[in-house]
Amino acid sequence: MPANTALDAEVRAGVPAEAVAPLIRGIAVLRRLTEAGGTLSPSALERATGLARSTVDRITATLARMGYVRHDGRDIVLTPRVMELGNAYLAALRLPALLDARADALADELDESVSLAVADLDGIRFIHQATRRRAMSVSFRIGDLLPAERTAPGPLFAAGWTEADRQRWRARRAEDPGDASFPAVPPRSASAPDDFERRVEQARRDGWALDDQLIEPGLVAVSVPVREPDTGRVVCAVSVVSHTSRHSAAGLRTSLLPRLRTAVAAMEADLREAARPQPGPPPSGLATWTTASKHELGREFVESLARGLTVLTAFGEGRSALTLTDVARATGLARATARRALITYEHLGLVAAGPDRTFTLTPRVLDLGFPPLSRSTLPRLAEPHLRALTDRLHEPTALAVLAPGTEAEIQYTAGAGASRVLTVDITVGARLPAASTSLGRVLLADTDEPLSPALTKVRAQGYALVDEELESGLRSIAVPVRDRTGRAVTAVSVATHPARRTLEDCVHDLLPALRATADHIQTDLHTASRFTRVPPA
Repeated sequence: MPANTALDAEVRAGVPAEAVAPLIRGIAVLRRLTEAGGTLSPSALERATGLARSTVDRITATLARMGYVRHDGRDIVLTPRVMELGNAYLAALRLPALLDARADALADELDESVSLAVADLDGIRFIHQATRRRAMSVSFRIGDLLPAERTAPGPLFAAGWTEADRQRWRARRAEDPGDASFPAVPPRSASAPDDFERRVEQARRDGWALDDQLIEPGLVAVSVPVREPDTGRVVCAVSVVSHTSRHSAAGLRTSLLPRLRTAVAAMEADLREAARPQPGPPPSGLATWTTASKHELGREFVESLARGLTVLTAFGEGRSALTLTDVARATGLARATARRALITYEHLGLVAAGPDRTFTLTPRVLDLGFPPLSRSTLPRLAEPHLRALTDRLHEPTALAVLAPGTEAEIQYTAGAGASRVLTVDITVGARLPAASTSLGRVLLADTDEPLSPALTKVRAQGYALVDEELESGLRSIAVPVRDRTGRAVTAVSVATHPARRTLEDCVHDLLPALRATADHIQTDLHTASRFTRVPPA
């Protein structure tokens, strides 16, 4: 079945009477945006979902209010904040936090890409990627869904399938022979081998599996399962991925499989020794916020959609399995509201109900915006905020980092120009002396080196103001943007001419707006980098 049909078959058929229809429609909009790479026009969303234009407009207005999308001209664009939904699943799963470092170390050791994947019905979904920076590299992202039969991890998970699982897989293969419902992979070749069940039996015997160019010509992988210490259940699979110019499939088995098995043994030891997680604080005030938003925006705010989405954020580290009471308490929603949302999510496959009256998130939550944003760079996160600041102040804005390999220069990584006759020309990639720029001084003030009195003052006040030191007529002010550890990884600035703004104007008028923008960029960075790496340039 094509991915861009009006609504998923699961949404159209057998909807429970207590399901929340606006929530189903909102999830469909997020999925279509995800499949499209994160950007669609309202008209394209109308066609992709089969929803009325007025419904699409109300849904996207609600998602924009929640910070999950933004309007960019005529387009609707996913924002980093939507990743908090996938973060809730990954935090509750715990596997990325426990195993990512081992996967990254293995990638460094082998100089090959390494991935972690979990089972998602009759597919596999990536929860971590440690890729190599090469011209020819693997382009899969965290959250991408692949058909089990075209992967190395697939046979490892399928070895534990029930007969019902096998029947579901056969039905999906018959309905979608070209894998159109898996946008992360090329269409299936008519000449592709159809020997999955044989590969499953071999994986059951060997304890590992190969992918010999099943995704596309040239791509090979070997995979080993990671088992839960107490039950022996396969909780994820670790794959080493390469291409045939570097390794043949047989070569992967002989040269890389032993080291992969050693890494998996260490991962299983980490799982055995991991301390029980302490629940972090659940989100607070969500029900109150949605009510206030409804009062402010009126009909344009779909409160049942917003309240339904808050249910997903009730889960997290130490909160992997929650009862209905737990969810209602964490979100501040009435039990009846939380119950209807959970019923809806169970119908959509985003939540699974356990025998002990608890609910857990499924890997399908990663369908909601995560893949297209999982490889964002810091400049990409910052650009819309820079444009908004420039539009507000009518002054050019810029983002910069300390140039790689030196602390003597800064390098511009993003900027937004103002529509003025006299303005600052910001060229991405250009370098300037760090000590003579406000951007550089903010970043230098955060280093571990002994600070001069001037930089000590910058660190204490949290901003740098430079007046015509780099060039006559150029006045600028900058503040830092910090990562999740509190380290200043980049800085954002506003530039002006002395005839337009005095030094006092820079501090009293520009600085508050600049700090607010830095906070917005920082929030997006913290959300996006919780389980993914966000390159600074």
